[in-house]
This record gives sequence, structure tokens and C-alpha cells, in this order.
Amino acid sequence: MAKIKSVFVCSECGYESPKWYGKCPGCSNWNTMQEEIKESAKATSISQRRVSAYTKPVSVNEISTKDEERFDSGFRELNRVLGGGIVKGSLVLLGGDPGIGKSTILMQICKNLSSLNILYVSGEESKRQLKLRADRLGVTDSNLMIMTETDVEIIVEEIKSQKPDLVMIDSIQTMMIRDLSSSAGSITQVRESTNLIMHTAKDYDIPVMVVGHVNKEGSIAGPKVLEHIVDTVLYFEGDKQMSCRILRAVKNRFGSTNEIGVFEMTDKGLQEVENPSKMMLSGRPKGVSGTVVTCSLEGTRPILTEIQGLATQSGYGNPRRMSTGFDYNRLSMLLAVLEKRAGYYFNNMDAFVNIVGGLRIDEPAVDLAICMALISSLKDIPVLENAVVFGEVGLAGEIRSISQAQQRVSEAVRLGFDKIILPYHNSKNVDNMGAEVIGVKNLRQAFEAISE
Repeated sequence: MAKIKSVFVCSECGYESPKWYGKCPGCSNWNTMQEEIKESAKATSISQRRVSAYTKPVSVNEISTKDEERFDSGFRELNRVLGGGIVKGSLVLLGGDPGIGKSTILMQICKNLSSLNILYVSGEESKRQLKLRADRLGVTDSNLMIMTETDVEIIVEEIKSQKPDLVMIDSIQTMMIRDLSSSAGSITQVRESTNLIMHTAKDYDIPVMVVGHVNKEGSIAGPKVLEHIVDTVLYFEGDKQMSCRILRAVKNRFGSTNEIGVFEMTDKGLQEVENPSKMMLSGRPKGVSGTVVTCSLEGTRPILTEIQGLATQSGYGNPRRMSTGFDYNRLSMLLAVLEKRAGYYFNNMDAFVNIVGGLRIDEPAVDLAICMALISSLKDIPVLENAVVFGEVGLAGEIRSISQAQQRVSEAVRLGFDKIILPYHNSKNVDNMGAEVIGVKNLRQAFEAISE
């Protein structure tokens, strides 16, 4: 019998040590060392089992990429995020909150790729449960093979024997290698299982899509090295109580990491949203203070979004500041700029900011819209309904220029907005396309231009 020993593994970087440390020597994070029980002899045999034949180095000019082929997933939004489709031999990790739609989109991809031989492996649901979902989504093709198994070595042998065109695994936290003594979902099991799947995908040129659970912080559960192993990391974002879903790429070896895909959850599964701006602005109130339309840029796609701000008299000693979909620290900075540089005082006011539609925006181009929404609510003066505002706000209260201003103007005009408030330096270099373009240099100029 192999000797059993205990090791401590960092949950962030995967660093292993025979003893416990309060601070990880690998990544310097505190309290991340977790105890794992494994059999050293068997663990080393797993790595030896995966050693492939020696291959001699070749010149980069001798490597051909003419046969590179991408599978069309059937979703233009998903193809956009992936960089053009599913690449052969790639390993795609799909993460998101429970119930956000991860398993649903995998089953819908099976429906769209009915001409391919697909192996769907589930470690969470029974075959009957998968059949019920397939019937609900209209998946009836016989090329889809269902397998309910958690042993990765058995799954790999099945992939080698069947050689399917596409493999889906739901989820990686339920997979395990029997030779390891630790339980499924532990750091060692997730890392070793993903490694074995990755080598199989590369050796047989089979694309694999893997579902990953997220922890309470919203990141993929398991070691951080998991995201380094895979080729593409996709996150599903959005409130489960709302129909809008945002698919965002945070890592992609075959395309841009700035693209997003917009979906809507319906009773028939996920549906693509061809015009995200129109969806984000649906139900916008009219004649109400504290609401402003801005244009954010997600990758190469401009999206018009409604920003809502609310300033009300505080009933406590310390005023509250809350934001949904926007960075809290940046909101605090903008409130300080409004008070110090523009003379709008919020020191005894509760301030709330909401990005409507469940979208999260991090770019500084929405600073001006945030400020205009808060000033509008503070003064109780509605802003013009036909106006779009964007620009970065500096600590001196100045409105700084932003990138891709012409794309934002074009999107606003396309949806019927005819008054554009933007930084003064950008206004000199854009085509107004028939709309009234107003360049502003400070916050007071901007509010005077946008207020009724």
C-alpha cells in the first residue's frame, strides 16, 4: 500500500508545502493554505501516465495553420466572444452563479451543432434530468451522447474510443481521479482533473467546454491555476431575477478579451439580443430627475445604458453611499469632486447609483453621466430625454477626452438621440451625423447643457 501523507496547498496559486504557513510563500496571500491528503506514489504515477512521446523541435515556418477550423456555435453572440467560433483542441471554461444559464447554453449549443458527434458528460444530473432539459429546449438529435460519470480517467478513455467532435463537462468541481485520496472539488482534484482533460483535448484535437462553479467572491472555485490551464475563460453575469445575461471573456487565446455577448433568458432557453442598447433602455421613465443615458464601450461594441442616481436627505450621522454595477470607490471619488470642484454638496445626503439592466461598467467614460444623474437628483431637475452623456471626470473637475468617441456618437444617433454631451476635445474631431454635439470642459457646463 502506498504511503499516505498530508500536504498543504494554496487555494489561490496551487503552491504545495509539507507544512502549514499563515502566508503563502508562492503568492503572499494570507490564510490560503489548505490541507490535502494524497498518496504520493499514486499521484506521481498519474503524471507519469500522461508523459507523451518525445517530439523534436521544429521551425515556426514549418508549422501550418491552413487546416484551422472553428465550429459555428449557432450563437452569433457566443461566436463574437470566442473570437469567431469554437477552436478545435481548445479548452473553454464557463463560469457563473448558480441558475444563471450555464447548463442551458451548453444544451442549446448541442442543438445548434446537431450535425456533430457530441459527448455531454454530467456529474451533477441524472440522464433523466438531462433528457427533460433536452426536451424543453428542443434537442432531439441522436448524435448527442449523454454520459453521467465523475471519474475523469473513465471519461478520458471514452473520449479516446469515441473521438467525438465536441465534449462538454458539467461541472469540473464534480470530477475526480480515483488515485487521489482527496474529495471531489478539492484543489488537487480540480487541478489534476483539468490537466488530464487538457492533455486529452490537445492530443486528439477535440474542443472541450467545461462548466466551473464560482465561490462567494464571484471567481471560479478551485485553484487560480485552473484559469491559467484553459484556453478561454467565460463568465456569465447578470441578476438571476432579471432576464438579461451578459457573457464576458476574461481570457481568450484565440480572440479579444474585451468582447461581450448579450442574451435574454426565456422559457425556451437563452435568446440572443441583437440590439442590446434598445433592451437596456426599455422601460426608461420620462420626466423624472436622476436618470441619464450614457454610451459605454464593451470591446468593439457601443451600448447605450441608463444611469440612475438618487440623492436624498440622510437620516443618520454618516451618509450612505451605494452603487450597483459601478465601482464604489470611484463613486466616492466623484462625490468628492462634485463637492470640492463644482459646489454640489452631498455631505449630508445619501447617494445611490444604479446601472439599469444588470450591466457592470468599469470604464471611466461613464463618469460624467454618473455625476449628471446625481446632480439631477440633488436639484430635482430632469435632464433632456433626447440627450446622451459620456466623458471622464478628473480630480480637478475637468472633463477629459475618451477613446472611440465617434462610435459612441454613431450609436446614439442610430437610436434616435439628437443631443450629445461629450468632452470638448472630442467634440472637435467627431462627425455630428445631424445631431447637436456639445463639447463641455467642466461639470457645471455639462449640467447646464443637459438640463431642461
